[in-house]
This record gives sequence, structure tokens and C-alpha cells, in this order.
Amino acid sequence: MSQTASSDLRLSELNEHERAERFARLQERLIPVWNAMRLNEPGESIVVVPSVVPDRAEVNGAELQAYEERFLFLLLLLRHPRLQVIYVTGRPIAESIIEYYLALLPGVIPRHARARLHLVATHDGSPRSLADKLLERPRILAQIRALIPDRTRCHLIPYATTTLERDLALALGVPLYGADPRLLPLGTKTGCRRLFAQTGVSHPQGFENLHDLEDVVDALVRLRAARPSATDAIVKLNDGVSGRGNATVELRGLPAPGSSEEAAALRERAQAMAFEHRDMRLEHYLGRLRGDGGIVEERVSGVEVRSPSVQLRVTPLGEVELLSTHDQLLGGPSGQSYLGCRFPADFGYARAITAEAAKIGAQLASEGVLGRFAVDFVVVRDAHGDWDPYAIELNLRKGGTTHPFLTLQFLTDGSYDPVTGLFTAPSGREKHLVATDHLESHLLRGLTIDDLFDIIVRQRLHFDPARQTGVVFHMISALSENGRIGLTAVGDTPEQADATYRRAERTLVEEAEPPREPSLPAL
Repeated sequence: MSQTASSDLRLSELNEHERAERFARLQERLIPVWNAMRLNEPGESIVVVPSVVPDRAEVNGAELQAYEERFLFLLLLLRHPRLQVIYVTGRPIAESIIEYYLALLPGVIPRHARARLHLVATHDGSPRSLADKLLERPRILAQIRALIPDRTRCHLIPYATTTLERDLALALGVPLYGADPRLLPLGTKTGCRRLFAQTGVSHPQGFENLHDLEDVVDALVRLRAARPSATDAIVKLNDGVSGRGNATVELRGLPAPGSSEEAAALRERAQAMAFEHRDMRLEHYLGRLRGDGGIVEERVSGVEVRSPSVQLRVTPLGEVELLSTHDQLLGGPSGQSYLGCRFPADFGYARAITAEAAKIGAQLASEGVLGRFAVDFVVVRDAHGDWDPYAIELNLRKGGTTHPFLTLQFLTDGSYDPVTGLFTAPSGREKHLVATDHLESHLLRGLTIDDLFDIIVRQRLHFDPARQTGVVFHMISALSENGRIGLTAVGDTPEQADATYRRAERTLVEEAEPPREPSLPAL
């Protein structure tokens, strides 16, 4: 039996408790790896496995691949001249896309960087976790292990951590920079509400640990008793992402709270709940509620309501770092689906949400959480113009704001100051961005990747390293098949970033317009 097969057999023979114990021991190696990564010494490497778990079965291969390619901003780390990057995807990445990212590297010869980049593909575009695909392919695991120059100076970077990513770290023999899967319940909708209460962070009135329709109805009865003026309630699945697990229940025009007719009326409203996911049906939703659990909470309303977030990380040394604030761009049927972001968040509430997020970060660090995470808020302006923040979600993973912010940070070498709420480049100039994963139009299907790059150059949309402004595109693989692309627009002011974003959006769609059909020649 080969060494690879033997290693896989040993992993398969471990029960869940044994795997958790072995993973805990492996993670102890992360501190020396973390310290060594800052020394620019030979043998440094990272293994990037952007394993996105599809939240719906109809995700096609191009869309899944595009989500996996959102992490290509990590190629900008190749500016460190000794770092090796092993980047894994389901389907192979077009070489032209790789060249696009390497061309963004400041002060680095692209050929030198390309020699230190190793692309690995499972050649499997099915809608499953990338980590799952790797674990069933021992030859590819052996290939990745052979590409790691020194395991004592290597770590695994996932998008999110589940038991699959944990097992992948065990199979590769390198520690993982992310939350231990045993702590993931803290990031569920039920878990984060309990965490907010534990840390004294304001959050909407609501109830958690619900598992069926009767639980939802009972929670709505209790919600109306506590908040008779509530006009809407939100039902959330524990593991829903980007708002797709949310549904809205209208509370207007119901019998008085506590009346004998209230429960029956609320049951009818709950059965008619409006789903944020356009293809969701009640039977399927209740099935997921039975399996995963969920919550009901008041939908916070006011004269002006916004949805900012705070990004933090806990380092292997146990230090909590406040990384950034963003204003989320939301859409969907009821405005609960994440589409993009603006950075930094409005100064009127950036400090307030940062202070609240710091309490949560300290508690998570004490629980042993590791890696990047984000706290989502709703802020409401009161009659005096002040903003009241309410924490609504905790994402124990990287998210939609991770790749725009790190793209900006890696390209400019700038830093975010949580006291001032500003991001400043070494030149002293402020930097702002507007980003989306959802620039979508059926017209974009008419563009190839080469067409995109031609438009970028002709229309001067490319990121300018001298001025440190312009546009960086991502999710490029979804362009022709899905008519979708992502972008991060960078400017020196919020207005410049927004104008750059709007120009890029408008230009791409206009350029994708089909040419006028020529007149037929006379017969």
C-alpha cells in the first residue's frame, strides 16, 4: 500500500472525537507558522482552498467557479519574493485571468511571481464543497502535499471552516487559519443572539432555537406581546447566508396582542411568509427549519435604516484586531440579500458599531475562535439625528466584504484606523471603495474574457498603481455563461469611488450592447 493510501486510511479510521483531538494538536503549530510568515524566509507557503458550500442545488459550475475565484486577490501576496501560493479550485482557472491579477503586483516581475504560484484543480464543477471533492481524491492531496516546500511554514486558508476543511488540514498536515468547527454554533442565528445577550450588545427583540411552524407562531405571539408596535418580523434559518434563509411575516392588521384570535391569525401570516430566496417554498423552508433550527426577531424600522458591518480577526496569538467597517448594499425582494458594500462605513456610526463589535470579538477570543469574522448591524437614526445600533448577525467566516477590503489593502499597503474610521495609504491619501459581486445583465453573456480586458484597457478602467485608483474585477469566470461579474472600485473620496463604480458598471453594459445588424444587400 502506498504512503498516500495509508495516510488516507488512518484518517478514515479516526472517529469524530479523535479527529477533533488531532486537529487541536495540529493547530498548536499555527503560532510558530504565524510568526515565521513575517520573516520572508525560504519555504513559506499558503494553501488556498476557497471552499464555498452552495446554498442551492441549481448553482452551475461557472457560478461556483467564480465564487472560488473571489479569493484570487491572495495572489497579490506574491509580492513577498519567497512566498509560494498553492491555489485550489474545482475547475481550472483561465491563464488570462491569472495574468490579469499578476499584472496588478507592484514592484514584482510577473514571471517570477508565476513561478511561485501553483494552480491545482479537481476538474469537478459539481455544486459541492471543494474540500469534499479534495478529500475523495487522494492523488490530488498527494500532489498538494508535494508542492508544500516546508510544512512548518505553511498554513491552509479556507473561505469557511467546517469539519470538511478540518479533515483537509489533517490530510495535508498543515494548520488551518479559521475557526474550529466545534465553535461554529456561535455563528448560527441562534448562537449569535445568545452571544449578543451575553456580551450586553443591543440586538432586536426576538426568540431563538425554533424548529417548526408552531415554534414560529409562538415566537410571534411573544414578540407582539413585547413589541405591540412591531409591523414586521423576520424568520431566519440558523445557517442561512447572504439573507437567503430569511423570510418576512407582516404583522399589520392583526387581532390585538393577547386576544383569542391572535394565534390563528399569526399562523395564517406565518404560512404566507415572504421568502427572500425567490425559489423557496414553504414546505422546503419548514423542512430546513426542522433540520437546522432558526429564529424570529423584530424587523427594526425607523425614519432611516442602514446595514453596516464590522470586520475583525483573532490572530493565533489571541489578539483581537478591528479590521474595517462597511456599509452593506442590499437588495432582493425585501432588501435583505447582500449585493455589495461601501468602505469605510459612515462616520456617523462607525465608532459606535466598532465599540459593540469589540465586545463580541473579546468574547469570541476567550472562546478560542480564530481567524476573520464579521458582525452585521442595523442602525436607526433617531429624532435627534443620532444612530442606534443593533447587532443582527455574526459570520464566523470570510464574507462578501473580505475580498474588496484585502484587495485594497494589498494594492495600497494602507491601513484602517478604527478611531478615525478612515483608511489611509502610506502617501497620506484616504482610500474608499465600492464593490459588488452582482454586476449582472443578460448582455454581459456576449462578452468573452478577452473582450473584458480589451474594454478595461480602452476605457481606462484598469487599476492605476501610481494614483492607486481604478477598478479591480473579480468573478470573471461567470461573465460569459452567467452574464455576471464582480468589481471593486477604488477612489480617494467616497464620491470618486462611487463615480468610478458607476462608470465601470455603465461602460461594461454599454460595450456589451450588440452591434447594429447591417442592412441586407439589395437583390
